[in-house]
Amino acid sequence: MSKTAVIFGAGNIGRGFIGQLFSESGYEVVFVDVDKELVAALNERGQYHLQIISNFGYEDLQIGPVRAIHGNDADAVAAAVAEADLAATAVGANALKYIVDNIVAGLCQRAKMQAAPINFIVCENLHGAAAYLRGLCAEKSKAEGKAYLEKQTGFVDTVIGRMVPAPTPEMRQQDPCLIRTEAYKELPVQRSGFVGEIPDIVAMSVEDNFEVFTARKLYIHNCGHALMAYAGYLRGYEYGYEVMADAKIRNFMLAGLQESAAGISAALGADELWLQRHVEELIIRFDNRLLGDPVFRLGRDPIRKLALEDRLTGAAKMALGQGLPAKNLAWGMAMALHFDPAEDESAQKLQRCIREMGVEKALMQVAGLQQDDPLVDMVIKAYRQLELDRLALPH
Repeated sequence: MSKTAVIFGAGNIGRGFIGQLFSESGYEVVFVDVDKELVAALNERGQYHLQIISNFGYEDLQIGPVRAIHGNDADAVAAAVAEADLAATAVGANALKYIVDNIVAGLCQRAKMQAAPINFIVCENLHGAAAYLRGLCAEKSKAEGKAYLEKQTGFVDTVIGRMVPAPTPEMRQQDPCLIRTEAYKELPVQRSGFVGEIPDIVAMSVEDNFEVFTARKLYIHNCGHALMAYAGYLRGYEYGYEVMADAKIRNFMLAGLQESAAGISAALGADELWLQRHVEELIIRFDNRLLGDPVFRLGRDPIRKLALEDRLTGAAKMALGQGLPAKNLAWGMAMALHFDPAEDESAQKLQRCIREMGVEKALMQVAGLQQDDPLVDMVIKAYRQLELDRLALPH
């Protein structure tokens, strides 16, 4: 096998999605990770166990050939980047800053070798992640590598739609390489991020109107998870599939996502039928019992999820900005204001804000809304109804 692809991050998305796509596209996959046990296991086996799960059963795959390098082995990581044909990151947005030195060192070697261009497919849950990573690399690059970074290195935004829950301690004990995921297999990427020839990757679609795919992921997929989590939490459900079995919440979610889809279609010119099909598919995917996605994971950090351009407020603002209804989305925001698990630091901070400044000012602060914004009144009215009956839903 002559092609190699380096993936920074051998976690949920690294192994559970990108590693599979690169392997199926004919690349030897080289993971970079700081999990010593996982690195050792990947090197010992040269492959890993990927289990595709649904309500209909399992499909077992062995993904290989793969190998792994510990992230602290700077020389080995730089050499791998220097020799790679393709690269990706899947470390989590907050960890990008920790991999920059290794990326820059590898690019510097490529510059000295006069190597062909290389593209980094940036698989992080962060708006503008590719530009952010390029900026971090530019800050650390020295003169000899800066020209290569600017002219010969692509940083490509993606939308990751596959749901890959974190391995349980029992799974780790059984097999540290085992990863379970749903079957969904689409990887939209932004065409303008590539430098040189665009690689042919299984399930990857190269898109020009990438904003539509970003909005679909944030304002439909992520928004759906938020609606599910916050309505489910108020009813005491533990797992997403339990929430989906509640017909009233299911209908509420569907109504909220239809509001989002209409807003995206009107604002960005997306095909509304295409968006509606995606909503219908997501409702089925969210019902995957074997994924066992906890309500807590889906709802945690409500301050971030209520931010102005994030999944709830952003979707509601987009719909209202087009003169369209957003009643169910506003109710989702109100439910988020009632999300108060003791183990969620963000949720507890939000509850303190509500107690100290009142719910209206707390909402305005976390959601970036002005007092005269009609969305504020919509959310507060729903919040008051939920105070009287936490099981209430919009009529």
